[in-house]
Parts: sequence; structure tokens; C-alpha cells
Amino acid sequence: MISGKKLALAALAALSVSLLHAQTSTVTIDSGKLRGVTADNIESFKGVPFAAPPVGELRWRAPQPVKPWSGIRSASAYSADCMQVPFPSDAAPLGTTPAEDCLYLNVWRPAGTHPGDKLPVMFWIYGGGFVNGGSSPAVYDGSKFAAKGVVFVSANYRVGRFGFFAFPELTRENPDGMLGNYAFMDQIAALKWVQRNIAAFGGDASNVTVFGESAGGFSVHMLLTSPLAQGLFVRAIVESGGGRGNLGGQRFVSTTLPGGPASAESIGVEFARSMGIQGTGKAALEALRELPAEKVRGTLNMATMAQPGYAGPMIDGRVVLADPQTAYLSGGSWPVPVLIGTNSLDIGIGFQPSKRALFDSFGPFRQQAMQAYDPTGNAPLAAVRYAVNMDRFMVEPARFVATVYASKGQPAYIYRFGYVAQSMRKQWPGAPHATEIPYVFDTVAAKYGKDLAPQDEAMARAMLNYWVAFAKTGDPSTGNPVAWPRFTPETNMVMDFTPDNGPVAETDPWKARLDVTAAIVSSAPPAPATPARH
Repeated sequence: MISGKKLALAALAALSVSLLHAQTSTVTIDSGKLRGVTADNIESFKGVPFAAPPVGELRWRAPQPVKPWSGIRSASAYSADCMQVPFPSDAAPLGTTPAEDCLYLNVWRPAGTHPGDKLPVMFWIYGGGFVNGGSSPAVYDGSKFAAKGVVFVSANYRVGRFGFFAFPELTRENPDGMLGNYAFMDQIAALKWVQRNIAAFGGDASNVTVFGESAGGFSVHMLLTSPLAQGLFVRAIVESGGGRGNLGGQRFVSTTLPGGPASAESIGVEFARSMGIQGTGKAALEALRELPAEKVRGTLNMATMAQPGYAGPMIDGRVVLADPQTAYLSGGSWPVPVLIGTNSLDIGIGFQPSKRALFDSFGPFRQQAMQAYDPTGNAPLAAVRYAVNMDRFMVEPARFVATVYASKGQPAYIYRFGYVAQSMRKQWPGAPHATEIPYVFDTVAAKYGKDLAPQDEAMARAMLNYWVAFAKTGDPSTGNPVAWPRFTPETNMVMDFTPDNGPVAETDPWKARLDVTAAIVSSAPPAPATPARH
């Protein structure tokens, strides 16, 4: 029988544990107090507002300050992802119902972390073609990063017409030039929140690594070349984010160049007319802001994003000064270490009807292309076409960016992710776009469930360790058994995450392919000059 004294001691011990839990999961930031959740030695703080809700009069405005709250705000669950039509085959399905009120972020840290601990910080930017995506998917859980001693942050940003929109009256009411690219403004606002508040979570604001995949990777290129992002991070990782001009293009806010895409303003006017809104002045803009969010959203998603009435990223002259290629070649990028790469079966969509048409597109480099891509002449058209377009779209642009950084003396590292989950090897001849994400996050259990194999788990541990090492030291080799050599154009070394042999550092076997692809770009006419007024 337990004595009253022992019961009292047990109750006191339980109370002490409860108080300790409350202390370690409560944080004070510049807008108020937060209480998170502790589980498995990881503390998480979800649904933290980093900007005011972008609704009503704040639709199509730069992010505005959060209204402070009193008391302790619960940070136990994700807030809504940004308004969108979910994509049925999304590699990272959302865990919330989308809404226009969506500017929230999430933080994970090791349990027991205190202000002043100065842990490295990693800031994740999701993909989704700028029309889909959010921070709530299970494969984006930051717990494994926190378990490695990282303070991990993920943040929502507006997508679709909420994230990218221009209209003549918007241009007139914003003489400061904060126009059009609201998604990028959201990312910068979240990074500024990190600078102001991450020390309260035990993070080091002077040691922030930004990383993203697909549209998130393209966003990292934007951050690397935007004057408004300078000083907000010290390292960058780009996963399948392009790097030349073919993902962002040369669209301007107000100007349509000869032979170029229509201005974003003209697309905004077209959308307004489709909603029955005439004119381009204040009354028209008021009517646009009064539209239900579902009307603004429309049917946009990854399957329908090519429809009229949607501009996507644009050159605005304040946040975005040029497409990535132009910015990199002009020296307009921040000198930080860069880790960049693509997958072995990345995006490679093309419509050339024959091998003749495909190789004719190489112009004077036709023979070199045939030798690099189809030396025997017997490869199927579909396979050659996919490889050519994948290299143009993703693989060669990644090497281009690494080359630019290496030429400046900055550390640059290239990877190629070729690992395929054991359960998918009969279906996938290589690693498709976005399939590296659950390995980087070590969330393969959430992705593959009962089909998860020990080899899958081993690859996930390896990739997580490389990404964390880079974030901590700027060198992904640190503490890892297989050294990852710095990239230079002379050595041309890549880290290949292979299907059967784990991580392997090697001279790039695709060098001839990428050389001939680069030759086309180098011989093309330069991008149009940026107009004085965008």
C-alpha cells in the first residue's frame, strides 16, 4: 500500500514535470507569447502569424505587421495553407483546408532549447508551381531536422492570383514599387520575422540557410538575387529549381516587350473583365478586392496553370530585378555557399515530333547533341526527348548556377538524386521530380508507409545528414563518411545519390550532354533589356 507521503511526493514530481513542460514550450516573440507542443524530445510551434491576414483591403498588398495579442496563443496545430485548388496527384498533399488568411509559419526545435543557444536555422520554401503547395504536408515535418540540432522553420506564401497579380490601379496606389510578386514578398517577410524572433527559440539569426524545391527552389534563386533579401540568410540550397530564364521568363508588370509575354497588368485587366469588372481605376480595384476568394482562385492548380488570366512571377523592379540567368551573369547575386541539384528523372516535358526535329533544335551543335544523347541512333524518341528537355529545364541550369558561384570563389556543391524507393522500382526508371523531398526530411515513413524498406530509411538518414552538415558549417562533407567535393568547372564533381551504392562522389557522367545544352544557351541572343518603367 502506498503511503500518503509517497503519494504527495509523486504528485509533486508530476507537477514539477508539468511546470518544466510549460516552461520549455512557451516562447515570447515580438507579437506575443506562444505555447507549443513537446513530443519525442522535439518542440513544435505551429500556426504562428508572421503577417496580418492578407484579406479585404490587404489583398494584393505587401505583407503588413501582425496585430499583437495578449495572453498565451496556442501554437499546437497548423493554420490554413494558402487559397488554392489542391492537386490530386500532389507529391505533398496538404494537411489543412486552404484559405485566404494564410500567412503563418511553423518552428521545430530540440526540446530544452533556450534563448541564446544559437542553433543553426533552416528555412524551407515549398514547391507547387506557384499555384499549389503549403507548409502542412506530413512530408514537410521538421522534426528530424530539430533532432539533429537545427531550429527548423517553414512558412506559407500566397499562390495563384493571390500571390502574383498586377492591375493598373495597384501600380498607381503603390508608388514604392512593391507590386505583383506578393508570394516573394511573403517569403521575405517570413525571413525578416526569423531575424527578429528566432533567437527566442534558441536559433542563430546570423546562421540561416534557405532551401526550397521546384517553385521553392526558383524562389531561392529570387532570394539570392533580390536586393530586399540581402543579409537574411548565409547559405542556400536549391532542389530542382532551374536557374536560367526558363522558369521565370521575362514578364514585366506594366510593359510588354516586342516578342515577349504580355504584361502582368494586361493579364490582370483580362481577368477583371472575365469577372464582369470594367475599367482600370479605383472602382475596378475595389470590385476585385470584394470578389469572393473562390472567384479569384478559380480553377488554377498544377494541371490548369497555363490558362489565361494568370501571370505568375514577374520582373517588378523592386523585389525581382531580372530573371535568374540575367541576374547571375550581371553579378547581381549574394556571395553565399550554394548546394544545388536535380533528380535523375526530373521535369523533361517536350513535344518535338521526331528525332530530326529534336536535334535540329540544337542548330549548329546538332552533331554534338546526337553524339551526346543518342550515340547509337537506336534510343527511343521518348527517352531522348525527355533527357534533352530535362537537361534544358533543370539539370544544366543547376550546373550553370554552380559554375557562376564557383567562378566567384564561393563554395558550390552539386547533387543528382537517382535513388528510387524499393517499392517503386518497377514503375520508375529514375527518380521523378520532387521524390527527393521525403529523403531530405527523413519523412519516408510518412510517404511510403508499409512499403518502406530499410534501404529507403538508410538513404533518408544520409541525405538529411548532408543537408544538416551544410546548414551547420557550409560544407556538406562535415561528419559524413563519403566526402562531397566542391564543384568547379575543371573537376566537374557531383554527389550522386545512387539507387544501389548510396552516395557516390564522381565526375559528372552527363557532362557531354550538359556541355552541348549550355552551348545553345551561350549562343542565343541576350535577354531583352529591362525597361526603365516596369
